[in-house]
Amino acid sequence: MTNQAGTLYIVGTPIGNLEDITLRAIKILQSVDWIAAEDTRHTGKLLHHFEIKTPQLSYHEHNQQRRIPSLVESLSQGHTIALVTDAGMPGISDPGYELIKACIEANIAVIPIPGVSASITALSAAGLPTDRFIFEGFLPTKNKERQQRLSALQTESRTLILYEAPHRLVETLEDLALILGSKRSIVIARELTKIHEQFWRGTLENAVQYYQDHNPKGELTLVIAGVTETPTVITEDQIKAELQCLLQQGITRSQASRQLADATSLPRRQIYQIALTLPDVEE
Repeated sequence: MTNQAGTLYIVGTPIGNLEDITLRAIKILQSVDWIAAEDTRHTGKLLHHFEIKTPQLSYHEHNQQRRIPSLVESLSQGHTIALVTDAGMPGISDPGYELIKACIEANIAVIPIPGVSASITALSAAGLPTDRFIFEGFLPTKNKERQQRLSALQTESRTLILYEAPHRLVETLEDLALILGSKRSIVIARELTKIHEQFWRGTLENAVQYYQDHNPKGELTLVIAGVTETPTVITEDQIKAELQCLLQQGITRSQASRQLADATSLPRRQIYQIALTLPDVEE
């Protein structure tokens, strides 16, 4: 006689304010056999606050490959497990996906217990279009790979949502301004639902300038406006011709590049690099 398979519960937990947890989430965390947590110390504070005594098991990106078989085996024997992440819904930009996939393949029931999500929370208050959006999570950390990803999003008309670490914010903002255009609107949500919650709003160009002088702290969610019109298609020869015309009017390469950038979808830095290849204008 085989045991009836158990259930994996995907439990959303607060991203900051502990009062955002749902009554259903508390009930599930109290009733399961184990809680699989990304950081048992972090989740331990949540459990202590709500006087939940359920034992924890660690499940994170560094042990997921060896932990998944034992978790699936335990579930197959009829046990129940609640999967939680440090904050928000498990499986979103964390290793929960692999366990969820393994359980589905093993015909184990997977039940979501909805909770707060930083991406949707930031989008709801950003003031940018919410009818259509795309979530990209964390961008690649290497410059070339990050720029390639952003290049693929250059003509995306949907609102774009990203996560970013504080120490990489300025570098990412510079790439966003370079590839998506410095005038694109952005909202940067920091420390959502916490005491120091903040929404910064402006253009990518202004965001670079602001955060070069203000070191950000805490968790960051970036909400960026999509393209609102079809970008102007212009060849390099056309750019050179326009630049030559502007330079002959006596303005500098930098001024000409900025003026041409405002008239096209091309980043000013890219146009300026082309301007540097042009010969000096004779008096």
